[in-house]
Amino acid sequence: MSIVLSAQNLHKSYAGQKVVDGVSITLNKGECYGLLGPNGAGKTTTLRLLLGLIEPEDGHLSILNLAVPRHAREARLRIGVVPQMDNLDPDFTVAENLLVYGRYFGMPDGEIEARIPALLEFANLAHKRDVKIPTLSGGMKRRLTLARALVNDPDIIFLDEPTTGLDPQARHLIWQRLRELTQQGKTLLLTTHFMDEAERLCHRLAILDQGRMVAEDTPRKLIAQHIEPMVVEVFGEQVEAWAQGHAAHYAHRFEVSGETAFCYVEDTQPLLAHLKEQGGLRYLYRPANLEDVFLKLTGREMRE
Repeated sequence: MSIVLSAQNLHKSYAGQKVVDGVSITLNKGECYGLLGPNGAGKTTTLRLLLGLIEPEDGHLSILNLAVPRHAREARLRIGVVPQMDNLDPDFTVAENLLVYGRYFGMPDGEIEARIPALLEFANLAHKRDVKIPTLSGGMKRRLTLARALVNDPDIIFLDEPTTGLDPQARHLIWQRLRELTQQGKTLLLTTHFMDEAERLCHRLAILDQGRMVAEDTPRKLIAQHIEPMVVEVFGEQVEAWAQGHAAHYAHRFEVSGETAFCYVEDTQPLLAHLKEQGGLRYLYRPANLEDVFLKLTGREMRE
C-alpha cells in the first residue's frame, strides 16, 4: 500500500500541559483509519496538527509527500474536511453552498458546476438542489457537508464525528457512502464516539488517552488482544454484593458500574448455570466488542 500521510512522534503542549505526547500515525491509500479517545484525550489537537493548522513542538509530518506545516496550504488543496459541527451557509441554496466552497480551492465555476450533479446524487440530495439550508433536516445537512468536502476531489478526507445526532437511517446511509469512498481509493481519517461505527468502518484505528496512543491495530485484533472473547452483563440492585461474592470464581476479570457487573469470560456456561439459580438478578451475554476494549484502556470514569 502507498502511504499518503506519515506523522512521526508529534508533540504539542498548551499552558505547560502536554496535549499530544509522541503520537505517530501512518495512513495508507484507500483505508479508513479511526482516531478514538475520551474527551480531552488529544484527538482534536492531533487533527489540527495533521491538517497543518498548528505547528508541532517536535516531530515530523508529511501529507501526500508534502512536508507539513511548511507546505500545509498545498496539502490542504488535496484534503476534504467534514467538521464536527455543520457550518453550511444558511443564505445559500444547496447547490450554491457547493459552488462557493469550490471557489475556496481556486476551482473555475464551470468545473464546480460540472461536479455538482454527481455530488448531490452521492448525498441523495438531487431533489433539494435549489432549496435553502434551513429547510433541510439534520441528516440532509450532514450529507451535504460530506458532499461539500468532496467538491475538490480530495485524496484524503478528515471526518470529525460525522454521524453525531443522526437517526439510524441517516447514519447507515452515511456509512454506505463512506465505504464507497474507500472503494474509490479515497483515504479517510475518522473520529467518532460510536464504537460500532468504528468497528464497522475502520480498517485500522488508534485509541488515544491523555495525549498518548495506547493501542493501534484492526478492530478485530484489538478485541482479541485486550479482551476475553465473551462478556456476561449482570443487572440488579444486589449485583455488587453478588459480584464481590461470586464473580471472581466464574470470570477472568469483572467490573461493577452502577447496577451492572461486567464479567469477562472465556466460557459462559459455568457462569450462566450459576446465574439461573440466583433470584433478583437479570443478565445477558454477548461477544466482546470494541467498546469493551475502549473502556478497559481508558477507564469508565467521566471525562469533562
